[in-house]
Amino acid sequence: MEKKIRLYDKTFKTFIPNAEIEKAIDKVAEKINRDYEGCDDVPVFLCILNGAILYTAELMKRLTFPAELVSMKLSSYSGTASTGVVKTVMGMTGSIKGKRVLIIEDIVDTGNTIVDLKKICEDAGAGEVKISTLLFKPEVYKKDVKLDYVAMEIPNDFIVGFGLDYNEIGRNLPDIYVLDE
Repeated sequence: MEKKIRLYDKTFKTFIPNAEIEKAIDKVAEKINRDYEGCDDVPVFLCILNGAILYTAELMKRLTFPAELVSMKLSSYSGTASTGVVKTVMGMTGSIKGKRVLIIEDIVDTGNTIVDLKKICEDAGAGEVKISTLLFKPEVYKKDVKLDYVAMEIPNDFIVGFGLDYNEIGRNLPDIYVLDE
């Protein structure tokens, strides 16, 4: 059933129900667990705040190996559009020097943030950098950085819910909603 919600001046309709999101996360977690099975080191999950909080939490609950959690906050959106400029709002909360890092993102569209994040991790001395995203917009992604674990591909629409926001609200919604124009 299509549900509509209102956030500030915009109306959104149900796009991806929570059950589908959870199934997609299960599949990504299975792949990550296979790839990191039996590792001698403790990899670092780098949660990109605020959007990736829910995705990171759900992934971590499904891990079968120990992992460290580090966070940082970047910003590139204003309202419903990307500014094209990535700003560091809060630096990393721990060291990644010499460690295997798995960047956890809520959504990858233009890829500007991912390119910057990979460079930040390399400059901080990460031994390896991989990327996981809950949502991926392939029609607007034009970068060469490989995305290692993609939960779901979606069209280039503005969405909210499950960690994603519209001017900082809507992150708490368990389903994902699309702008209803």
